[in-house]
This record gives sequence, structure tokens and C-alpha cells, in this order.
Amino acid sequence: MREIYLDLVKAHDALLQKKDAPLFSSLDGLQPHADTSAANAPVVLIFAPHPDDECIIGALPLRLGREAGFKVVNIAVSQGSSLKRQPERWAELANACKYLGFELRETIPGGLMDVNLKTREGNAAAWAEKVDVIVKLIEEYKPAVCVFPNDNDYHAVHIGTHFLAMDALRKSGHACHVAFSEFWRQMDKPNALIETSVEDTTDLIVALACHVGEVERNPYHLRLPGWMADNVRRGAEVAGGQGAAAPTFSFGTLYRIERFDGKTSISTEQKFTVAAKDDIKQLLF
Repeated sequence: MREIYLDLVKAHDALLQKKDAPLFSSLDGLQPHADTSAANAPVVLIFAPHPDDECIIGALPLRLGREAGFKVVNIAVSQGSSLKRQPERWAELANACKYLGFELRETIPGGLMDVNLKTREGNAAAWAEKVDVIVKLIEEYKPAVCVFPNDNDYHAVHIGTHFLAMDALRKSGHACHVAFSEFWRQMDKPNALIETSVEDTTDLIVALACHVGEVERNPYHLRLPGWMADNVRRGAEVAGGQGAAAPTFSFGTLYRIERFDGKTSISTEQKFTVAAKDDIKQLLF
């Protein structure tokens, strides 16, 4: 009987060690997803700390775009800390966004640098310039939803991006929903578990495989399904409630959804488990 589980572990190991999974330095042979949103469609802005984060935290934007007609715009907050790699990373990012049907915008040429709490706390003038860049984008797009990392997501640029986006929202006075994401560190209180179907999960991995230089260094595109599966395990309790029946779907992403009223972020006691068959707009309370 043990062999059943041995075979299961071997199958997982084979997937994680897969050597023939293709990477995509171009979109040749792939069918990109067109942006089919209406001219007056509501906008979801992703504030991605690095190229590749738009894929990793992209479940909610992807579903809002495909199921609710939102226009998805990825704001590339930075293009990485390596100046030498930035042109390559931008090309990889452009391919990933085109494949997913996301619009792509720079913050400034080459992206913002030093987006971290050290700058925010130690160089007010430099931080204010960065905030103003994001304010202009918020005023241009008037987003209905903004997606960016939570304030304790371990990586200095992820944490910096959180405070950059929040400072810009406050300065602009723009009201919208905010969805805080997690990757490098788990949030204390996520309130929404969002399923991605097998097709949508595949598309996020394909887009992630466009970031060739990054996944050659660390094949985290192959580990994305495992991360998403663990999100479902944890989300069953933290988003569904302690003792709640676990959802039957396989892949999910956790967020904390709040409503920003133009001055402050307002939390809700509601918890959401949104399966692929459910209306994704229920999150916009």
C-alpha cells in the first residue's frame, strides 16, 4: 500500500525536476490573449515590484479581465536592480504581458530604483518624486482595483512597493479597492482565496516562463502549482474559516481585499472563497 504514496511523491518530484519544459524568449508558437476590454472598462492596476510578479500575483487581475471585462494594466515599478539585465528583463516582461493580454507601462525609463523603506524614511525628497510618478499613473487610469504586495512581504522592494502605492493613493485621494498580495512571506490575515482554473493556471505559468533569465536561475515556474496548492490548503482555514470544509479546487492565490476611501484603507470582516465558477465581482464589496 505504501507504493501508492511512493508513486505520488515520485510524480511530484519528476514535475519539479522537469528538464524539457520550454522557456519562451519570444511568443513564436504561442497564441497571445487579446485585450478585449471595452474603451470605458474599469481598470485593475498591478503594481509589480519586479518583472515576473505580474504573473505570480496575477490570479485576481487575470480573472477580473477575462470574466468581468476589466482592463488589466501592469505597472512595472522596477525593472530589477541589475542595470545590465534591465533591457532583457523588459523584453521578457513585454512578452509575458502580451501573452496574458495585460497592458504594460513603465514608471520611468528603466524603472524606479531604491523602492524601499530606507529611502522612504531617509530621503524624503527622493521618495516624494517616486510617489508623484505613481500618482500620475493613478490619475491617468483611475483604477477600480489596485493589486500590490502586503506591507510585510519580506523582500525590501515588495515592502517598498506597498508603501509607495499606499502613499500615492493617499496623495491622489483616489477611492478604489486594494488587493494585498503575498509571495515571500505569508500574510497574517488574508481574507480571499481565489481559484484559478487549470487553463488560467497554465497561462500564468506560460507567462512566467517568458522570464527566461530568472527561471533559468531558479525554476520557480515549475513550483508555482505547488505554491498555489498550498495556498488552497492554508486558505481553507484562514479565508474559509477555522473548521470549514476545504474547497475541492486545486490551485488558488490568497489576497487581502480592502476598500480605500481616498484617505484610508477600510477592512471588512467578510471572507471570500471564490471558485472558478463563482462571480469574481463579489470581491468588490
